Amino acid sequence: MEKYRRIFTIVLDSLGIGAMDNAADYGDVGTDTLGHIDERMESFHIPNLAKMGIANLHPLIHAEPAEKPLAYYTELNEASTGKDTMTGHWEMMGLHITKPFQTFTEHGFPKELIEELETRTGHKIVGNKSASGTEILDEYGEHEIATGDMIVYTSADSVLQICGNEETFGLDELYHCCEIARELTMRDEWKVGRVIARPYVGRKKGEFKRTPNRHDYALKPYGPTALAALKEAGYDVISIGKIKDIFDGEGITEAYKSQSSVHGMEQTIEVMDKDFHGLCFVNLVDFDALWGHRRDPIGYGKEIERFDEKLQIVLSKLKEDDLLILTADHGNDPTYTGTDHTKEKVPFLAYSPSMSGSGRIPSQDTFAVIGATITDNFGVTMPEGTIGKSILQELK
Repeated sequence: MEKYRRIFTIVLDSLGIGAMDNAADYGDVGTDTLGHIDERMESFHIPNLAKMGIANLHPLIHAEPAEKPLAYYTELNEASTGKDTMTGHWEMMGLHITKPFQTFTEHGFPKELIEELETRTGHKIVGNKSASGTEILDEYGEHEIATGDMIVYTSADSVLQICGNEETFGLDELYHCCEIARELTMRDEWKVGRVIARPYVGRKKGEFKRTPNRHDYALKPYGPTALAALKEAGYDVISIGKIKDIFDGEGITEAYKSQSSVHGMEQTIEVMDKDFHGLCFVNLVDFDALWGHRRDPIGYGKEIERFDEKLQIVLSKLKEDDLLILTADHGNDPTYTGTDHTKEKVPFLAYSPSMSGSGRIPSQDTFAVIGATITDNFGVTMPEGTIGKSILQELK
């Protein structure tokens, strides 16, 4: 018999809580996204996260451990190889990734790929480096509009991104070029997790704005996940933010795109008024995209504070048979060198108004306990070949 009718799993994208034991293999010794943000903030107002037990899990300067935390809490270690978005999310839902996705952060894409993409699309390529989406537009937007050249860039994630001005380049042409790029990057040596169409409007530097017509061309998960098992069993699987893109739509029954992390929380609050039966899976990307990669600990800290304000509403709306899980998919220490993700443990905080207990539960050796716990609750068997064991019985 299921304990919870609805489960809300919210991923605070990149909110790591300290280096994993194998962080040295990734050049990430000493990283601690949450801890280093806390150290840099003059004040850090996160009463609802503190109430749940975040400072019990990770000592903080600006928040005292809760005497009686609301939630059960622990840290999750990543079993898979890699530290990117898709690896983290796919592992949560049961997949063990042993071969990391290709990234091209340091040097851009190989000459051979760029030349083939130019030939197939008919556009000369500019950019070809790791950059933020706003900076690359300021650098090349006017040039693209004037020449018809195509802006291609990447990031710390396994992505190939193409910008196109909606008025001069055209959405159809942008999507067509991305489809060609997706076909080319199916080769093992060039295989990125996602090709992303990044449409924008504006005519000059400082005025360019990305539009909501972004489209992701993702790899399909390598095997069936907890999401696919839930959908097949007839449960609702509602995605908010980039969850649908990360899983290429596999296992999703209803999807909402978010314009920001605050918007994602507002969408979650709206979904709480729906009488669904199953999982609401949320990704809040701004922590990572706006603050982690740009190495802005103060901006990151303020984003966590904005999340905490919305968390208060979520907590107040939870029903007796709802379960809330807060977690992350990797680290992105904004005080660290470079702009890459960091190999860190992630938090696991679980709360339901029906719980009689709370407190620490043993550390877990994979993110996949999340998918295993969710499917266990609904009496659904995890697909063959997946990893992770349920900790549902720990949540009393």
